[in-house]
Amino acid sequence: MSFQKKYLPLILGVAIAAGIFIGGKLDFRDSSDRLFSTNSKKDKLNRLIDYIDYDYVDDINTDSIVDVTVNGILENLDPHSVYIPKESMERVAEEMKGDFVGIGVSFYPYKDTIAVIRAIEGGPSDKAGIKGGDRIIMADNDTLFGDREKLNNGEMVKKLKGPINTKVNLKVYRKGEPELLNFTVKRGKIPIKSVDAAYMLTEKLGYIKINRFAESTYKEFKKGLDKLLELGATEIALDLRNNPGGILSISEQIVDEFLEDDKLILFTKNKRGNIEESFATSKGDFEEGQLYVLIDEGSASASEIVAGALQDNDKGTIVGRRSYGKGLVQREMDLGDGSAIRLTVSRYYTPTGRSIQRSYKNGNKDYYDEYFERLNSGELLDPEKIKVADSLKFTTPKGKVVYGGGGIIPDVFVPIDNSMLNETLTYLRRSGFIGYFVFEELEKDRHLNDGISRQDFIDSFEVSDDFVLAFQDYVNVRVGSKITFVAYHEEVKHYIKATLADQLYGGGAFEEVFNQRDIMIDEVIKLSDGE
Repeated sequence: MSFQKKYLPLILGVAIAAGIFIGGKLDFRDSSDRLFSTNSKKDKLNRLIDYIDYDYVDDINTDSIVDVTVNGILENLDPHSVYIPKESMERVAEEMKGDFVGIGVSFYPYKDTIAVIRAIEGGPSDKAGIKGGDRIIMADNDTLFGDREKLNNGEMVKKLKGPINTKVNLKVYRKGEPELLNFTVKRGKIPIKSVDAAYMLTEKLGYIKINRFAESTYKEFKKGLDKLLELGATEIALDLRNNPGGILSISEQIVDEFLEDDKLILFTKNKRGNIEESFATSKGDFEEGQLYVLIDEGSASASEIVAGALQDNDKGTIVGRRSYGKGLVQREMDLGDGSAIRLTVSRYYTPTGRSIQRSYKNGNKDYYDEYFERLNSGELLDPEKIKVADSLKFTTPKGKVVYGGGGIIPDVFVPIDNSMLNETLTYLRRSGFIGYFVFEELEKDRHLNDGISRQDFIDSFEVSDDFVLAFQDYVNVRVGSKITFVAYHEEVKHYIKATLADQLYGGGAFEEVFNQRDIMIDEVIKLSDGE
């Protein structure tokens, strides 16, 4: 036997052993393989679920146990790492994308039918001839009335959705018509508006309100900005009040419209210390004009990125109250069964280097209840009550002092409107009573605005005192008590008019009416006028 033959098995064995050793030192797997490798902690959870599945005395839906477990794990991380169940994913995805496929109506699940408030202008239903007040009774062969619970949870409405460009045959009841009307509607993409309004407050001051940052938001915003520039706007009021945020990259695009080239917008840092910076480009269309950014305690996340980037670059004036205080960045991650998590993967910092994330060390409940702490401390009425830490003091290039540690503090403070603190008015706004009442009144007279243009209605239409008293009676019947609107009669009247404008015209008419009595808008107009 030759030397090679004699020692070949040994040589191969050593080579294989060496390969295993070297292979153990190198990692050719991607990050997801590393993340989801097997370990004893994961095995313990899997084993527990299996025991319950196969051996527990009663039948248990282990899917629900898994949901509870996932939520429990995430609640121990931070307030913004959240679980999205499979049944919620479609709605969440639509909101982030900014559109869905449907027939294009604004509606109420009213009594036992789907009642159309108005057909969205230029949408499939509008083209087909569907009008406000119509009741959709059937879609193809499916009945869409009678079961209030299914109406409220949206099951029936899902029958109006479907693949794009498919047709649905609708039977519609219209008041005054002797028989049901037949419509064939081709489904199309229906925008979920993230820009509520874009109009002129004064001859030189344009106004844009963004309600969230979705995939479609920048295009909507740019369209609104271009419209205002064509109307002669040399100043812009950007309203981010009660905007909870959304997609970070969209907020960067909007900031880019206002900042000069190469200005830092923000930077993010992950657990490994990796830093990613975002800078303004040359595409901005409003880098020279005066800018006002409206914020409040409901302005969070991407809204704070916009306000912080502009404030730290000495661009414009931040007006309002201290913002929410969210400086964490989430990434959506698929869990493989149609559900997902949004996991916090980094922190973001404004251009001066401040983090505006407030503390969550006392748990989620205290974190989400901080609004009441701000209210009780008097901060919403007096800027001197805002708590700041000298250790979190930063300075902008022009010498303005700004603070980290819990939201964006405005340059010009505007206290909360007393009407927003009134429990009855808050209840009326949230209950939906005003919307339902207005709808019923329009049902009595669908010609209420005949001969009145949209702008004339906004500028001149007056809601009568009798109309307000009728609403008062409407509420009392439904709540079984005696509520009077004497102390805030004018506020209720104004809200009714704004709701009328919305149901009759849409397209930002609500904001155009409502802003006429908005103290923060009044402050911006004064600043614009140099008062």
